[in-house]
Order: sequence, then C-alpha cells, then structure tokens
Amino acid sequence: MKIIVRLDRVMAYRKMSLNELSQRVGLTTVNLSLLKTGKVKGIRFNTLAAICKELECQPGDILEYVEE
Repeated sequence: MKIIVRLDRVMAYRKMSLNELSQRVGLTTVNLSLLKTGKVKGIRFNTLAAICKELECQPGDILEYVEE
C-alpha cells in the first residue's frame, strides 16, 4: 500500500506558494515541505482539513492510494 501526496499539484492549480499556504494553515514551511514531498508517515485530520479549506479542495485531491 502506498499513499502519494499530490499537494504540489493542487497548490500549483490554485497558484499558492508554500510560504503563503504555510502562513494560512499555521504550519512551518519545513513541515509543509515535508508533507508536500511525501516524506511524512502521517497527517492529522485537523491539519488536512485546514489545508483543504485554504486550497478549496477535498482530501482526495491531495492524497492518492496506489496499489503496489
């Protein structure tokens, strides 16, 4: 099982920078960058909800399941 983070695509579509999203969501740019590159083991639902609210998207727009 593999979950791929597509945060970069959604951010590009919304024309939002990492710094801007970081400020709006209340995460450090380092933590948001780790999430964006898929180098995290998990994400809290309230963090995911805050990101979705700011990017006006659904969790499925950011996370994708790929069968190995």
